[in-house]
Amino acid sequence: MIKTEKILSAIDHTLLSPTATKNDILTLCDEALQFGVASVCVPPSYVALVNNYVGGKIKICTVVGFPNGYSSSAVKVYETKEAISRGADEIDMVINLGWVKDNRFNELLSEIKAVRNACEGKILKVIVETCLLTEEEKIRMCGIVSAAGADYIKTSTGFSGGGATLADIKLFAKHKSPNLKIKAAGGISSLEDAEMMLKAGAERLGTSKIIKMMKEQIKDI
Repeated sequence: MIKTEKILSAIDHTLLSPTATKNDILTLCDEALQFGVASVCVPPSYVALVNNYVGGKIKICTVVGFPNGYSSSAVKVYETKEAISRGADEIDMVINLGWVKDNRFNELLSEIKAVRNACEGKILKVIVETCLLTEEEKIRMCGIVSAAGADYIKTSTGFSGGGATLADIKLFAKHKSPNLKIKAAGGISSLEDAEMMLKAGAERLGTSKIIKMMKEQIKDI
């Protein structure tokens, strides 16, 4: 059994709701600091606020091309540069899913490389939205994301009707390069879910529900 502290240390504590308020975001930060998670994942417009608030005590993650992935490559590069200038430590970018369906894999590779370069050495996670891909496409994206030099391949945005599955984590683990890590996101709502994902090969977890559950448990003691 994986210790709770290890599970918590793998979590990107996430709030990407379009109606998230300043107070919601600051509460997210307080929770993240309390429970020792890997990072907070927040909308780009809140990165500067969070940077000032946490003062380097926790990593700041934000999203690029989110949630649909069909922004132009130049826009994704700009978003990345702006986010890093405001204090982001980690970038979660969404691929262009239409390009996957059109077999435009060279363009996908070029785009991810461009965002990789714009990251200036910061962590890059590439969201491939597994619920919209065939198994063959998932395997192909493992190769593309590996070749692009990203740090993580990430399952889901959580905005497309499906999240991480054990089958997808195992598939990624089988077909990715040794240097590429896996982030499972979407639908992870318990410590048991999290433990299964980590045992299957994930090293990072995108979730908002586990910390809420932990707070409720503390409240009930």
